[in-house]
Amino acid sequence: MFVSRHNPLTAAAALWALIAMAVPASAFTMEQVLHYPYSDNLAAAEHADRIAWVRDVGGVRNVWVAEGPTYKARQVTQYTEDDGQEITHLTFSPDGTHLLYVRGGDHDANWPAEGKLQPDPASSTEEPKVTIWSASLTGAAPVGIAEGDAPAISSKGVLAYIANDQVWTTTLDGKGRPERLFFDRGKDKDLQWSPDGAKLAFVSDRSDHAFIGVFTAKTAPLLYLAPSTNRDVEPRWSPDGSRIAFARRQGEGGAPDPLLKRVPHPWSIWTADVASGNGRLVWQSPDTLDGSFPDTEGEANLHWAADPRGRGDLLVFTADLDGWPHLYSVSANGGDPLLLTPGDFMVEHVDESRDGRAMIYDANTGATDGDYDRRHVFEVPVDRAAPTPLTSGASIEYTPVVTGGDRVAFVGTGAQQPPLVSVVEGSHRVSLEPNAIPADFPLHDLVTPTPVTFKAEDGTVVHGQLFRRPEISAAQPGIVFVHGGPPRQMLLGWHYMGYYSNAYAVNQYLANHGFTVLSVNYRLGIGYGRAFHQPDHAGFAGASEYQDVVAGARYLQSLPFVRANQIGIWGGSYGGYLTAMGLAHNSDIFKVGVDYHGVHDWTLSLTQRLNRQPQHYDKGDRDEAMKVAWESSPDSALDGWKSPVLLIQGDDDRNVQFQETIDLARRLDAHHVPYEELVIPNEIHGFLRHISWLRADEANVEFFARKFGKKTE
Repeated sequence: MFVSRHNPLTAAAALWALIAMAVPASAFTMEQVLHYPYSDNLAAAEHADRIAWVRDVGGVRNVWVAEGPTYKARQVTQYTEDDGQEITHLTFSPDGTHLLYVRGGDHDANWPAEGKLQPDPASSTEEPKVTIWSASLTGAAPVGIAEGDAPAISSKGVLAYIANDQVWTTTLDGKGRPERLFFDRGKDKDLQWSPDGAKLAFVSDRSDHAFIGVFTAKTAPLLYLAPSTNRDVEPRWSPDGSRIAFARRQGEGGAPDPLLKRVPHPWSIWTADVASGNGRLVWQSPDTLDGSFPDTEGEANLHWAADPRGRGDLLVFTADLDGWPHLYSVSANGGDPLLLTPGDFMVEHVDESRDGRAMIYDANTGATDGDYDRRHVFEVPVDRAAPTPLTSGASIEYTPVVTGGDRVAFVGTGAQQPPLVSVVEGSHRVSLEPNAIPADFPLHDLVTPTPVTFKAEDGTVVHGQLFRRPEISAAQPGIVFVHGGPPRQMLLGWHYMGYYSNAYAVNQYLANHGFTVLSVNYRLGIGYGRAFHQPDHAGFAGASEYQDVVAGARYLQSLPFVRANQIGIWGGSYGGYLTAMGLAHNSDIFKVGVDYHGVHDWTLSLTQRLNRQPQHYDKGDRDEAMKVAWESSPDSALDGWKSPVLLIQGDDDRNVQFQETIDLARRLDAHHVPYEELVIPNEIHGFLRHISWLRADEANVEFFARKFGKKTE
């Protein structure tokens, strides 16, 4: 329910009462700009020329497939409701004859709900489950396989999947009875079949350490590879199936990390013989901050590759050794790694060519101005630093997958075009979804954001994107948008994450309805190097990133076409935290704010961390850390919070506790700060239903328009 403490108008009614006075008749509605197609979860069959993806339009999610060489797209599921049930984990059998998908759940959650209840954002009276389905490639209806998640199909057609943290199996036709494939004491994940389909590798997570396990048969014991006190992840089979490579991270324990200082977290790459389980160190990272385990994608992107010059197998991985996330290759027998992608940019999503001699990746670099705030697709051989661009220009391309021949599929966007699937072969690029954009979508009314930079108080250069209708000459209110994460980067176009495509649509709406919007890529975000991504004194350790937000507001105030006394701020999650920081510390600048599920008291999460190893922290360190964390929290500065705020959150949030919003509301009550609420029962952090985003986003823009009392140009 939307609760207005001072105004009985509904969000939509008040919005149109204000907008109708001055907006041109051609101005689009929020419902129109949110009615965009969003394609993601792109997958390719390992040994077939077939790809699949999920297209979401208005909250209705369906699976699409296409086969080479024509790649004519066709829909293979027929869901029709905005029911809030995710479709994820598109999984082909290696030969491309079977396609599985997972329906339901919250795959971006930081923690499971109590009792492992699955999200029910539509408030159904039937309890939702996470289920595996088989999509027919011949036009028949999908077949339910089992309750479970993360399916993996072997080259022999054997299905393994995860249910209740254990590995299960059943038949691909949905007629078999599910059974546990084997018992393991850990929480199992990352299932990887051997090339011949005879063995299954997996990660056995034991909380403070993790093993790589190998299952061969029910009659044989599990084999654990080079077990240690460390946390082993990312098992990857060698092409001949005799070895497994994996990344080794430190296990939890020892003297705890300093609470207010960043320290290195070195890691290594190992291989192990599958017959004996004996392991061998291949490469050890330096004990430096840049040598820490890469966290841009939260994984090392570990791949086996073939040396084109016949000198044996190579291992390719991502590391930040020069301060940027880059691809490296190293001999599987050990040695010094070779930097494959030199330059001041970030490698993000990675795939491997069919012959194992090249890597395909996206990165924020290119020859077009502003490419540091875009993504383009590149190819690089695994034995030398010779990247070749496969895409370029003012468009954005990401999440490449290799399909038949020399073709690469990816999702492409731009300033106007929403995320849609394309295929590129050489210089020839073909869109697979040319008719996917709804007729009422305001494609040609969207502005092209401008890349800008400005300096924070300490001299740090900060990047952002400025949204404004170019033909408007009159001064407008300014809005600062701050993303969540915080390891995120807003782009000069639609985003590769659904959450931030929604934010991009809202910023486009604001820019087309009388506001100038600045999206701030503050420090802690990705795309500008590890030093920017991992700064000192950030977050609960001092909130150094907040000065970037203030600098963005000062930049807006300096623009002649922005009303310096009418600056608002909005954001979600970590962006909600920074929104609350702005209102608490600088109500003199930020006159209005909209806080989607923000963090407001760092001491709550810090207490949980301290309680995991309470005996290991010096009392003085604990007390100092709690003091700094409190001072870095919006709750500590409520005496200065004067500006009105709209609080928005779903009460089944599994990323930020709903208690954060409850607690802030009670504190705002005590300080007589005006606020309004939009609470969505049963909705999660990244809202699963289109109608939830529509309600929240309409409330957002109505709040700004009403509080600024403006007539939109």
